Amino acid sequence: MPSTKPTLAVLGGTGNLGFGLALRWARAGYRVTVGSRQKEKAEDAVGRLKARLPEGDLHGLANPDAAAGAEIVAMTVPFASHAATIESVKAQVQGKIFVDVTVPLVPPRVMRVQLPPEGSAGAAAQQLLGETVHVVSAFQNVAADHLEDLEHEIDCDVLVSGNSLAARAAVIRLAKAAGMRAWHAGPIENAAVAEALTSVLIFVNRRYGIDGAGVRITGTPTLDPEAKE
Repeated sequence: MPSTKPTLAVLGGTGNLGFGLALRWARAGYRVTVGSRQKEKAEDAVGRLKARLPEGDLHGLANPDAAAGAEIVAMTVPFASHAATIESVKAQVQGKIFVDVTVPLVPPRVMRVQLPPEGSAGAAAQQLLGETVHVVSAFQNVAADHLEDLEHEIDCDVLVSGNSLAARAAVIRLAKAAGMRAWHAGPIENAAVAEALTSVLIFVNRRYGIDGAGVRITGTPTLDPEAKE
């Protein structure tokens, strides 16, 4: 029986955060293509993933080809590569869900909030890609080391921002599949909060010696989060 799960691409999947997400989604039974600027680097990352998860449905391609073959595309590149990576796959992601995991960190002052003129990396991605792409911002506040450790229970919630309720819901399902609890956090403009929190969490980690501080939403939901907005 064919899988009903969407096919995924992780652009920048050779880095720690992308590697961890690809690993967890593959373990959950998704077909995952790792993307990189160079196909050879993507294939090398897949080799490392296969060593951890031999049964995983994993593939490596250059970013445009990875994006073309996926239904949901996640991008986990450094902020310096944000605009260039988006431009390289703009044609391939039209009409799709595009998950922007980028944090606008500007070394060396990564503990200082430095949001771009557009307000957030997520909002910048939406402007660059156009309204036919459903940009969703998520996963900025999760420690990459925790994602890579499949035995580690991730003690961190995920804030999911985007203009499409259905697209946010799809990404919330991906978060759940990867072992995380996620929350609808409003339109793409609200991505600024999660992105800014990353610099704060880096500061907290260093100041208090915490291994991967995260955020939690407290309280008990009483409404259906999938209700029409």
